[in-house]
Amino acid sequence: MLEGEDGGFSADPNQTVADYLTTWLTAKALVLKPTTMARYRNYVTADLIPALGQVRLDDLGYSHIAGFVHTQLAHGRGKVTVHRCLATLSSALGDAVKHHRLSHNPARPTIIPRPPSAERRIWTLNEATHFRRYCHAADPLMADLVEVLIGTGMRKGEALGLHWADVHLPEGMLFIRCTLSAIDNNRLVLTAPKTRSSKNWITISPRVAAALRRRRAAAPDPRQHSTRGDLVFHRPDGSALHPEYVLNHFHLLCRKAGVPRTTVHDLRHLAATISITADVPLTVVSKTLRHSTLSTTANIYSHLTPEAARTAVNAIDTALTTTEQKVHLPKPRPPCDHNPRVHNQITVSKAPARTTSYATTPGTRAADATTMRPQPPKTRKRPSPHLCGNGLRPAKTLVGTTGFEPATP
Repeated sequence: MLEGEDGGFSADPNQTVADYLTTWLTAKALVLKPTTMARYRNYVTADLIPALGQVRLDDLGYSHIAGFVHTQLAHGRGKVTVHRCLATLSSALGDAVKHHRLSHNPARPTIIPRPPSAERRIWTLNEATHFRRYCHAADPLMADLVEVLIGTGMRKGEALGLHWADVHLPEGMLFIRCTLSAIDNNRLVLTAPKTRSSKNWITISPRVAAALRRRRAAAPDPRQHSTRGDLVFHRPDGSALHPEYVLNHFHLLCRKAGVPRTTVHDLRHLAATISITADVPLTVVSKTLRHSTLSTTANIYSHLTPEAARTAVNAIDTALTTTEQKVHLPKPRPPCDHNPRVHNQITVSKAPARTTSYATTPGTRAADATTMRPQPPKTRKRPSPHLCGNGLRPAKTLVGTTGFEPATP
């Protein structure tokens, strides 16, 4: 209890779920990113406290949480949103267990499993080329942004938060230092990248370098730069581009260019798909995308286009066909040599016939022998043991001092 109180959690048995979640949010504000904190606060204040806030924390059980889930789904809330609310509640109750405020987490096991991710529509190379050509004439800023996103596999926030101080064109490198995010879809902030490995160097290709040089030539007067610094992608006055505006404008350009609608983040998937289709090792792709583990790349970005899948199965077919042509296998034996049923029939036919009648005695006819009872075997009578004059027989072992034992009657 003392450890929980030091962490800001009350040990009052009358504490409600609303009081606990409010205290938990205050403690989490010191360790969470602003965007994550805003999302947690929204779920707590708009969903969890109105539904479960009046319940005592010690009385909160699985039935309360199950009722909350069924009510939310009945009112038309999506499974993804409800699952995120449950994840927030489970994180809060998990901290209560960690600080010995609760003995167990009533939100575990989860009421509904994690919904599967929606199927993504990844552009083909022809579709990506057509979109870039259209944007170069209609919107050069978006054309250069798409060129950088596809050519490097950067995230949208990382590209929008890129500063010229982190771009080194002579060396062909750039450094990811921060990401641009919108809190509550309103206030823009520069935060740390998604993971620790995301903060790293990226090698740029000649196409990406050309796009960056075009942005350098279109940079505004340095005296008009915003307080956010010298951003690579910005508005005409030098201020940052809002992520929501970039997404909506990207969808508008997709419709005008006549290509399938996708998301800006799917351009990162496209970069991974192009690399994997070009037989780039998965470890190199993982390092290029700056994933923390190789399994992340294998599970999320290793999807293949139909062309790549056809190439893979054709390679398997070619390898097997080539090996069969090089290896000369012996001709198989006739089927009769390997038929175990025929072999067993031959063996049985050659086996000697059994005799079921008893052996006949000399001088007895065979017909009578089958009906007569066989004579019992002769037993040899053992001679009686030698008795001494006193009616005793010598013992096998010496007993006492006499060396004799009474005879068995």
